[in-house]
Amino acid sequence: MTSSRPRIEPADFIGNLSAPRGAAANAGVGKADRDVEPAVSKDSRATGLLIVNADDWGRNYETTVAILNCVLRGTVSSVSAMVFMEDSERAATVALEQGVDAGLHLNFTTSFSAPGCPAQLLKHQREVAKYLSRSRFAHAMFHPGLMRSFEYVVRMQLDEFCRLYQGPPDRVDGHHHMHLCANVLLGGLLPPGTLVRRNFSFMEGEKSYANILYRKSIDSLLKRKHRLVDYFFKLPPMKPLPRLQRIFGLAHWNVVELETHPSDPEEYKFLAEGAILGVTGDLSIAPRFVVPYHTCLERRGRS
Repeated sequence: MTSSRPRIEPADFIGNLSAPRGAAANAGVGKADRDVEPAVSKDSRATGLLIVNADDWGRNYETTVAILNCVLRGTVSSVSAMVFMEDSERAATVALEQGVDAGLHLNFTTSFSAPGCPAQLLKHQREVAKYLSRSRFAHAMFHPGLMRSFEYVVRMQLDEFCRLYQGPPDRVDGHHHMHLCANVLLGGLLPPGTLVRRNFSFMEGEKSYANILYRKSIDSLLKRKHRLVDYFFKLPPMKPLPRLQRIFGLAHWNVVELETHPSDPEEYKFLAEGAILGVTGDLSIAPRFVVPYHTCLERRGRS
C-alpha cells in the first residue's frame, strides 16, 4: 500500500547571501506599507530579514512531515508549534533533534486532539471556542465572564510548550490569529518581552481605513510589552508573482515574516520544490526566526 505522507528529503540548505542596498530595495512600496512603522532604521547597521514561518507544527503527523521537508529544503525558517495535539510530542522531539526553531502557536479554536488531554483544559477551550465562533467580531470584544478560561488555556499551553521544548517560547502567535483577541491582549496573557506576531500588513487599497486603523491600534498595544517584526504577510496567493516580489523587496531593509501552511498542497509544492527560491532572487531566506532586541528599543525610542 502506497503512503500519501510526504517523504522526508535530505537537507539542501541555502546559505546567507548579501542583500542589495539602496533605494531600489523599497521600490513598489505603497502608502499602506509606509504607514507601518519600520523596526530597523535605514541608517542603522541592521539589514532586512525574510523569515518564512510554517504554522501548525505538531497538529498531526502529515502536517509535521510536510513542514519538516520544507525546513530541510531551506525554504522555511521556523515553525509555530501546537501543543496538546496528536503529533505534538513527536514533533517536539524532532524539533529538538533537528534543531528546528519553534515558537508557540496558541490554540483557542481547534479542539485539542492529544491522547490524555486534561478534561479541565478541554472544557475551558470549548467555552472559549464557542464564544470566539459566535461572530466575526467576537474576538474584538472583551468577555469578563471568560477571563479565567482564557487565562487557564493560555497558561496550560505555555507550560506544555516549556515541558516539550525544554524552555519557554521566545515568540508567540495564534491559530487563526486569536492571540490578538481582546481577552488575551487586555488580560495581559502573553509573556512580556516575547516576540509576538502582529496583524497582517496590507498593500494600498486592500483594506478599508477603519480596518487598518483598528489593526494599527492593536499593533501599538502590542509594542508596549512585546517585540514585533516590521511587516507580516501570508504566502498565498503565489500568483501573480509581482505580489511576492514586492513583499520580498521590503525584506531587503525590513524584517518581514511570511506565514505559510505546508499542509496545503499548493503551498507545499511551492516551498518543498524550491519555486520560492526563484522569486526571492538574491535575497536569502533566514535560517531561523531571529529579530535583534535593539529593534524593539529603537521602535520604543521613536514612539
